[in-house]
Amino acid sequence: MHSALLARTARRLTTASSSPSTYLSRAFSVNSGSTPPKNAAYGVSEPTLRSPTSDNTHTPTPSPAPAQNAPIDAPIASGLDTTTTSTTTMLSLDFAPPEPGTERERTGAKSSKDSLSSIERRRRQLGRVTFGLFALGLVSGCVYLGREWTEDELGLRRSRGESVPDSRWGRTTSRFSSMFDYFSKPLWQELLPPMLPPPHQKPYTLLLSIDDLLVTSTWDRQHGWRTAKRPGVDYFLAYLSQFYEIVIFTTQHHYTALPVIEKLDPYNFFILYKLFRESTRSSENGPVKDLSYLNRPLERVIMLDTHPEHVAANPENAIVLQPWKGEPGDKGLIELIPFLESIGIYKPPDVRAILKAYEGKNITVEYAKKEAENKQQFIEEWKARGGGKGLSSGGFTVGILISHSLISPAHPTWNSYDLQHSPPLPLTYLEAKRREAQNFYREEQRYIREHKAEFDALLEADRQAQANAMSGPLWTSLTAIVGGGPPPPATPSEGKKADEPGEQGGNDVSVSKVGS
Repeated sequence: MHSALLARTARRLTTASSSPSTYLSRAFSVNSGSTPPKNAAYGVSEPTLRSPTSDNTHTPTPSPAPAQNAPIDAPIASGLDTTTTSTTTMLSLDFAPPEPGTERERTGAKSSKDSLSSIERRRRQLGRVTFGLFALGLVSGCVYLGREWTEDELGLRRSRGESVPDSRWGRTTSRFSSMFDYFSKPLWQELLPPMLPPPHQKPYTLLLSIDDLLVTSTWDRQHGWRTAKRPGVDYFLAYLSQFYEIVIFTTQHHYTALPVIEKLDPYNFFILYKLFRESTRSSENGPVKDLSYLNRPLERVIMLDTHPEHVAANPENAIVLQPWKGEPGDKGLIELIPFLESIGIYKPPDVRAILKAYEGKNITVEYAKKEAENKQQFIEEWKARGGGKGLSSGGFTVGILISHSLISPAHPTWNSYDLQHSPPLPLTYLEAKRREAQNFYREEQRYIREHKAEFDALLEADRQAQANAMSGPLWTSLTAIVGGGPPPPATPSEGKKADEPGEQGGNDVSVSKVGS
C-alpha cells in the first residue's frame, strides 16, 4: 500500500516537471488576461478544473509564479467560466444596493403602523377631539357674528356714516374686521361723556388744536427752545367759553401736550375736556380727527386746526387757519372771535352750512364786511322810522363798524374804549349780546384775580398729595391714584425735602407770552 502511494506521487511530480508550459496554459486558459491569481502572490495553490475526458485521477497542479509588477489586489484567477454566477466569497464586502425597480422579497413581518402603543393612540385621539372642538367653535363663531344688528349697533353705525350690510355674510365680515380696529381707530367708541342736561350744557362744541394755533415752539441763543403763547390766547379761551364747550383735540401724546394745557388753563375754568393722540384715527397721511367718535351732534361742532390732513374726515366742520410761527404782533385769534361769537349768539341749527358759505375765503374780513352791511341796513331802517334826529350823516362809516367789531379786552385800545361814550346809535341784537358777554368776562376775571391765592393753594395741595402718593409703596400709590383710599402721610424727611428750594421734581414747561 505504501509502495502504491509513493508510485502515484512520483508519477504526478514527473508529469508536472516534464510539461510546465502545459500546466500554465491550462491554469490561465479561463482568464482573458495574463494576470495571475491573487493568492499566487502568497504562494497558495488553487485547485484546477478536471477535464470531462480525464479519468478520476486527481492530478495536482502547482501554483504559477506571480507575474512581474502585478498588483497585489488583482482579481482572483480561477478555472471557472465567466458566465458562472460569483459566490459571496468572490465579492467585496462593499456591494452595491439592489436596483430601484427590483422587488424586495417580503419577510412576513407585521407592519409597525398597525401596532401603535397606547400613548400614541391616546395622542391621536386627543388630536382628533381638539380639531373637532376647534371646528365647532369656528362654526359657532361665524353663526354668532352673523346675527342680526342690535339697535345700539345700528344707531352707532348710522351716526358715523358707515355701511350696514343686510346679509349674514356681510354682517359676519363686518363684525370680524371690527376686531382689528384697535390698531387703526380711536381707543374709545365715545371720546366725550354724554352731554349735560340744560342749562349746564353749552350749545356748541369748539375743538382746538395746539400746534401752531394756540402755541408754538421758539428758539433763541439766550433761552434755547421755549413754548410761546399766541397773542390773545388767554382772552380767546376765556371769552368763548361762554358760548362753547371748549375741547383741546391734539395729535400729540398726553405726556407732551398736558403740561402745555395746564399752563394755558391752570384752574380748569375754560377747557372742559382734553383729547390726545390715542383719540385719533390712523390713515395713510397720518393721524385724523374723526368727529363721528366725538359723541356730539356734528351740526353743532366746529373744529379749528392748522393742518388740513388732520381734519380730512370732517372737512365740513373744520376751519383751517394759517399756522402761527411766533410773530409777536399776530391778531389771528382776536380777529376770529366776532365770527365765532356770532354763531354762539344767533344759535344756527347747523353750523356746517355757515362754514360752507365761507369756504375758501378770509373769514375775518368777509364776516367783518357782512356785519358792517347789517349794521348799515339797521341804521337806515332806524332812520326811516324817525330815529337819529340831529345825527350828522358823516358820523357813521363802515370802517368804524369794522373797528368796533374787532375791539376786545385783548386789544391795545380796549382800556380807552368806553361804551358809554360811543356814538348815539342804537345797538343791534348782536351788539347787545356782545356787551353782556364782555361784562360777564370782566366779572369772571375779577373773581379769578381776587381768589387767585386760594386757587394756587388748592393746586399746590393737589400736587403735594400726588407726590406723596407716588413716593409710597407701589400698591398704595396705585390705590391712591384710582381713588381707592387716602394717600399715605408724608414723613418729616419728605416734608423737609419738599420745602427746600430747588428740589421740586417733574418737568415744568415754560410758556412765555409773545407780543401784547
